[in-house]
Amino acid sequence: MLDIPQEKVHPLFTISTDPLEKNWHKKIKNSKESYVFLKKRGEIYAYLFIRKIRKNLTLSNLKKHAKSIQIIDVLKEDKFISISFLIQILGEPLTLVKKNKTFTGYIKREDLLIELLKQEDNHKKLLEIMLSSIPKGIFIINKEREIVNCNDAGIRMIKSTYDDVILKKASEIFDPTKVEQAFTTSKVSLNQIHITDDLGILFDYSPIVDESGNVEKLMIIVQDLPKVEEMALEIQYVKDLNADLNAILTSMYDEILVVDSHGQILRYSDNFILDYANGSIQELIGKSIFDLENKNDIGASVVNNVIKREEKASIVQEVNGKNMMTIGNPIFDDQGALYRIVIATRDITETTKLKSELDATKKLTKEYEKQIENIKRKNTIGQKIIYRSLKMEQLMMKIEKIAEFNSTVLVQGESGVGKDLIAQMIHQQGQRVDKPFLALNCGAIPEELLESELFGYIKGAFTGADEEGKLGYFEKANEGVLFLDEISELPARLQVKLLRVLQEKEITRVGSTEVHPIDVQIITATNKDLEELVKQGEFREDLFYRINVIPVTIPPLRERPEDIPLLAYHFIELLNEQYKKSYQLSPEALSLLESYSWPGNIRELQNLIERLVVFADEDENIIYAEFIRPFMHFGLEQKTKPIISDIIPLQEAKDLIEEQLITLAMEKYKTTTKAAQMLKINQSTVSRKYNKIINQKNNGNYHV
Repeated sequence: MLDIPQEKVHPLFTISTDPLEKNWHKKIKNSKESYVFLKKRGEIYAYLFIRKIRKNLTLSNLKKHAKSIQIIDVLKEDKFISISFLIQILGEPLTLVKKNKTFTGYIKREDLLIELLKQEDNHKKLLEIMLSSIPKGIFIINKEREIVNCNDAGIRMIKSTYDDVILKKASEIFDPTKVEQAFTTSKVSLNQIHITDDLGILFDYSPIVDESGNVEKLMIIVQDLPKVEEMALEIQYVKDLNADLNAILTSMYDEILVVDSHGQILRYSDNFILDYANGSIQELIGKSIFDLENKNDIGASVVNNVIKREEKASIVQEVNGKNMMTIGNPIFDDQGALYRIVIATRDITETTKLKSELDATKKLTKEYEKQIENIKRKNTIGQKIIYRSLKMEQLMMKIEKIAEFNSTVLVQGESGVGKDLIAQMIHQQGQRVDKPFLALNCGAIPEELLESELFGYIKGAFTGADEEGKLGYFEKANEGVLFLDEISELPARLQVKLLRVLQEKEITRVGSTEVHPIDVQIITATNKDLEELVKQGEFREDLFYRINVIPVTIPPLRERPEDIPLLAYHFIELLNEQYKKSYQLSPEALSLLESYSWPGNIRELQNLIERLVVFADEDENIIYAEFIRPFMHFGLEQKTKPIISDIIPLQEAKDLIEEQLITLAMEKYKTTTKAAQMLKINQSTVSRKYNKIINQKNNGNYHV
C-alpha cells in the first residue's frame, strides 16, 4: 500500500456532456485546472488536457480530444503496487485516486513515481528506469553526500553529463547548507531557487526516511525556471527591441501601418510605405494618413471608419487588378479612449481563388458523403439476408445490378424464402432509396376493398367512403417503390387496371374520371407458377409479360443447405438476446437440420428454432439432435433425394451418407439391433461402423 500526501492529490474538475451542462464552455475557459473530466449521467467516463481545446471550445472538439478513463489506472486504499501498475503509470500523465468507491481526485505521473521511489522494495530498479521518462529532474544523494543516481531530465537541466555527475559531491552542484539540513533534520525544503549566468532552476530537497526515522537518502527534485531565463534574455535584448519589431513588420506578409487617434503615422512596415507613397520613408513619419496623395484611399477610409465608430473596421476593394483587404483594429488606453489604430492590408486575390476552390471541394465532399450514406444503407438491408451459398451470392450480385434501374421486377420463390426482403433490398440499393417503399399483399385484402386500397377513391365513391376521399397505394408510393406480394391472387378485373398503370403510368381513383399521372417502380412477388396460370386462363398473359421484365427467382432452402447453420445460429442468437438465454445447437443437431427438406423454407426454420428455445431444458444450454427430432416431420414431407452441391469422389459420398444414416438410426433407436433392422443390414455391421464413427469423432475426424 502507498500513502500519498494530500497536497499531491488534485481535485477533479468535471463537465457533464450527457445531459449537456449549461455554460460548459465558459466554465472551462475560466478554469485554471490542467485537466477536465467528462461525466455522462453522473459518472466520469473520459478526461482531456484543457490546453488542447482552449482555442476552439466546441462540443465536437471536446469529444474528439477526450480519452477514456478506462486506460487510466486507479489508486485505491488497498492498492497493491505491481509491475503492471508501474508500467500503466508511464502510459498516461495522471492516475485517478479512489476512496470508498468514489473518485476523490488525481495525482500527476511524476508525483506518484516520486512517492514510489521513496519506498525500498523490489520495484526500485524498475522505477529508476521509468524515471527517465519524467519531465522533472531527479537526483538521489547517499549518506556520504554523493550523487548515486539521476535521470536524463535532471542532467539536461543542470547542463552536465552522467559521468560528470555520478559519485560527485552534492555540495559541488547543490546548496551544501540545504543538503546538510535535509540529512540532519529530515525536513523537506521546497522551492529553493538557484540562478547563475546560464541557469535558472528550482530545487526541492526531499529526505528518504527509513522505518526508524533515519534519513537513508536524499532526493533532489529539479524544475526549470523558464520565466527567469526569459527575463534574463529580455534584459539582454531590450535595447534592440525597437529594431527587432521593425524587422518583424518588414518580414510580415501583411502590410502594417500604425497611426494615432488622429491618423498621424507612427510606425510602418517597409512594404506598406513602398506600395503607397513616393519619396523618403522617413518623411512620412508624423504625417497624417489623410494627406497622402491618391495612394492610400483604402487605408484612409478604414482609419476614418475606426475613428468614427471606435470599433474594428474592414474594407475589400480592387486595386490595380488585385483584391485588397484592409482591416483597422482600434487600441484603447486605460481610460477607454482611442489610442492607436493598427492597419493591416493583405492581397487576398489568391485567397479568393482558394475559397472558390474550397467551395467546389465542399460540394464534391457532400456528394461523396451522400454516396457513402447510400453504401451504408445497402449494407444495412444486406445484413438482414443471411447466406454463404454460391446460389445466394449470385442472387445478391444480380440484385445489386437490378437496383441501378427502375425496371419492373417479378420475384418468384416458394413460401417463406424471403421475397419481401429482396424487394426491400432493391429499394434500399436503388435510386429511389429516399422515396417511399410501400408493400401490399394482394391475397390478404377482399376484392371489394383491394381496388380502393390500390387506386384510392373520391368523396361519395361508395357507401361508407371517407368524406374527404383517400389516396391509394399507387399515389402514396409516387416516385418510390410499390411491392405487390402474392400478385397471382389479384382478381381478373383489377389485373386490367394494373396493366393500364404499367402501360400508361397513370391511375384513376374509384368513383372519378380524372386521370392522375404517377411514377412508381413496381415489384411483384408470387409463390406460384404464373406461366402455368396463364395457360389455365387464371392470369392475363399481357399482364404477365408486363410484370416479368426482370425475373428474379429465390432458391428454396433445401437447395442451399450450407445456409441452414448460419440461419439457425442467427435465429437462436436473436432469441437468446430477446429472452436472456444462452442456448446453442450441437454439431449433430445442425447436421439433422441440414438433412431436412424444409418445405416451409426459412419461415419454417425460424419457427422451429423458436419452438426449440421455448421447450428446451433451462439447465442444459446445448440443444442436441435427439431433442430436435420430435419437433421435425421426417416422413411427412415428400421423399427427397440427397442434395449434392459439389463434385466429390463417389466412395466419399457413399461414406458420408452411410455415416449420417447410421448416426441418425442410433440417435433415434438407441440400440444396434433396432438400428440394423431399420437400415436392413446386419447388427454386427452397424456395431462395427458406429464404433468407427465414434472413434473418428473423438479424434477430430468426424464428418459434419
